[in-house]
Amino acid sequence: MSLLTLFPAHGPLPPEPGLAAALYWYSPPIITLLVAVGLAAWFAALRRIRRDHPGNPVPRSRTVAMVGAALLILLALQSVIERYDTTLFSVHMVQHLLLLFPIPILLLRAAPVTLLLRLASPRWRARLLALLQSRAVGVVSHPLVAWLMLAFVMWATHLSPLFDAALENPLIHDLEHLLYLTTALLFWAPVFSLDPIRHRLSRPAALVYLFTQMPQNSFLGVAIMWSPRVLYPHYENLNRSWGPSPLEDQQLAGALMWLVGDALFLLAIFAVLATWMRAEERPASRYDADELARELAEIRRREIALAERQRVEGE
Repeated sequence: MSLLTLFPAHGPLPPEPGLAAALYWYSPPIITLLVAVGLAAWFAALRRIRRDHPGNPVPRSRTVAMVGAALLILLALQSVIERYDTTLFSVHMVQHLLLLFPIPILLLRAAPVTLLLRLASPRWRARLLALLQSRAVGVVSHPLVAWLMLAFVMWATHLSPLFDAALENPLIHDLEHLLYLTTALLFWAPVFSLDPIRHRLSRPAALVYLFTQMPQNSFLGVAIMWSPRVLYPHYENLNRSWGPSPLEDQQLAGALMWLVGDALFLLAIFAVLATWMRAEERPASRYDADELARELAEIRRREIALAERQRVEGE
């Protein structure tokens, strides 16, 4: 038995999954603490907005989206999934699918930037809006750039030594998770973001955007599933005494990427179609200067109303 079997890079080889493993919570619980702080800040912000703008509270659906994203982050990065992601490639793939699909979409539907804009002072609000509309942010968040980035990141990480390096090095592993989540946020933003972003796709463009990305996921999943050899030496060298063989586990992971990933893409496409059927298409694909001016005017109107109400209450 090799030392890698007893002491792999991410800790001792876990036992065969069972009920006890299902109740496991990853330690140290840094992600749990960060999520708890984030949710506490979110609800504190809600209370302040309800106090200052009782006639214009944050929609409840955005809080539901934020809480849902937080729970899925904990599931992906602190639960039994995190414990077995470097032991079973199939479990690792479930983790990646969570980071690439539901978590970023829910975060975008929560509209955290809009919440921050409502809390900020006029000076900081203007600075934040200027940053969102800057050339650099515009380039990085452009739909074409985001589309290419997601495809490149998926192929480059899964079919290069980087993936195996992440399995051996916890820091690279964490950076890989951050890369997936960041790239997914940029990819889904033109379709699902409720924040004042520079580029927003029309419904027809969004459908083309999603339909053309879906085959990239399919082809990569099929390539992994039909590979005649184990792609990542880390999994092969673990010498597990339970579960599927490394090659069978890899085939299952590829099937999950292909079938579950495509199913999630189709759900996103159906969501766009459903929205298109319920409402008229927006006339522009980006927040232009007129839209920003209207948004700032509405914010200033609310500030004036708040100041007047506070003045009356103080008399």
